[in-house]
Amino acid sequence: MCADPRQFFASPGLPGLPGAGLPHDRMSRVAARRAFVELKAVFMAAVAPLPGAHGDWLRNQVRGAEEPVDLWLLRAPVLQALNQRDEATLSWRRRLKRSLEQLFPDSADAGLGSGFAAFARA
Repeated sequence: MCADPRQFFASPGLPGLPGAGLPHDRMSRVAARRAFVELKAVFMAAVAPLPGAHGDWLRNQVRGAEEPVDLWLLRAPVLQALNQRDEATLSWRRRLKRSLEQLFPDSADAGLGSGFAAFARA
């Protein structure tokens, strides 16, 4: 039993979806994808030097991320793994926070002063 594919564009007798496939829709999808790829690249570079099994697990999780929310959910374990006080680690923490704040602008205000959020000020 084979079902017909859904029709997204107007065909005889069917109205189609208004605005489907317009250039601004494609451009916004491309921009969102580009922002995700840039964020994933920052995450990959940040977890690359982490040692041990936990570092391997984080690298696999970041590598497998397919949506921005996947990286959002990994922010706390990654920032926790970057807990050393050397300048390189602090630099990665700052870069990750800036990248996340660009993709998730409302996150900048969430829980910064409580000490319990991933963005808690150290």
